[in-house]
Amino acid sequence: MPTSVVTGGAGFLGSHLCEHLLREGHRVICVDNLDTGSLTNIEQIRDEAFAFVNHDVTRHLDLPGPVDFVFHFASPASPIDYLRLPLHTLKVGAYGTHNALGLAKFKRARFLLASTSEVYGDPLEHPQRETYWGNVNPIGPRGVYDEAKRYAEALTMAYHRQQGVDTAIVRIFNTYGPRMRAFDGRAIPTFIRQALLDQSLTVFGDGSQTRSFCYVDDLIVGIWALATSGVHDPVNIGNPEEFTLLELATRVIELTGSQSSIVFESLPENDPQQRRPDISRARELLGWEPLTGLDPGLRLLLERTARHELIGRNPTV
Repeated sequence: MPTSVVTGGAGFLGSHLCEHLLREGHRVICVDNLDTGSLTNIEQIRDEAFAFVNHDVTRHLDLPGPVDFVFHFASPASPIDYLRLPLHTLKVGAYGTHNALGLAKFKRARFLLASTSEVYGDPLEHPQRETYWGNVNPIGPRGVYDEAKRYAEALTMAYHRQQGVDTAIVRIFNTYGPRMRAFDGRAIPTFIRQALLDQSLTVFGDGSQTRSFCYVDDLIVGIWALATSGVHDPVNIGNPEEFTLLELATRVIELTGSQSSIVFESLPENDPQQRRPDISRARELLGWEPLTGLDPGLRLLLERTARHELIGRNPTV
């Protein structure tokens, strides 16, 4: 039975990945310090092949027994989290990635880094291809996350070139699905929470900025395809269908049958204006593309998630 380690395995994406790996017949070791992850994301897993380890990956990571895959997903990912934990976000990108890569090197395991579309910054190229180097503000408020991921990519490639570690890098675009926190600050959980409560949906700027939204099941299939490939260079995984945030807000209101209106607020600093993946490499190298459109995906999210989870509880109250 192959063994996979998932750092950040109690987070939104990490928990879905853990479940997928178990279905693939893996023994799964979930490593998380629960700063932004939650035990509620993995409480449904009842499998003797699953183990949880409470550990901060910025400290040395040593696990007994053989390991075949290391998936490094540990990192604050929403603006609310990385603005609250700026130094920890940088440390996870640096020390956490170094420790996860060190484990993969020692165990001779395949290593996969969960990077992000944020490495492109506010892109001057549209759609974003993996060959585009980005337009990132390193000293802006989002820089702690953007540069942590860019450094993690550089570190991953250095381990591959100098140490011979078998590495892969996935650049993840906006993803949604069950287990997103209602108050994590990202568009889909925020809009759904507001709509279910018949509150005004908050759209920043004039709502013309665009995003591409990938349903979590599609994303995990793409990540698994990359992990089991021989590809080392970065690969975009996301849904190339592009929507304005105003279009998204309107669709959420329609799908929930909400009485909500839409209000506009000032645009956050360094908020990207366009975000859309070019997934040509994923199609060519992995035979992957998403299968779930936005409306079906939003319906799946509403069907698979209890209302109280979608509404959540404001952690500041």
